Amino acid sequence: MDSNINEIDGACHCGTVRFHVRLTDGLNTARRCNCSYCRMRGAVVVSADLDAIGISEGEEALSLYQFNTKSAKHYFCSKCGIYTHHQRRSNTNQYGANVACLKGISPFDFQSVPVSDGVSHPADDKTGRGARLAGILTFTPSED
Repeated sequence: MDSNINEIDGACHCGTVRFHVRLTDGLNTARRCNCSYCRMRGAVVVSADLDAIGISEGEEALSLYQFNTKSAKHYFCSKCGIYTHHQRRSNTNQYGANVACLKGISPFDFQSVPVSDGVSHPADDKTGRGARLAGILTFTPSED
């Protein structure tokens, strides 16, 4: 896996939603989050600026989900239900793109992925500590 790729195509599971993305730092920004929504979604995401994702097909099939402060905008295919990307609450000038939707990339390609502490979101933190790391998620393939 080339972690320094700059641009890549992506799609949801059924192929209705197709997009092209320019990544801010390749796959080097891969991370997860432990907030209530991300914990259930379980996706590994990489960063892209707001103008760096172009929906080439199926924009009308995208559905939007927001919760709590409604700052983040989570997009998913209304046909197959797969989350494709979201506008971040932590940086509203960026999207997080689901690596599982990127052509030839799997979340299991990453040996370890940092997990952001979304439970104690930096936007809610009055101490000024900023973003914190909740932990590291690792994947070790079996020998079989």
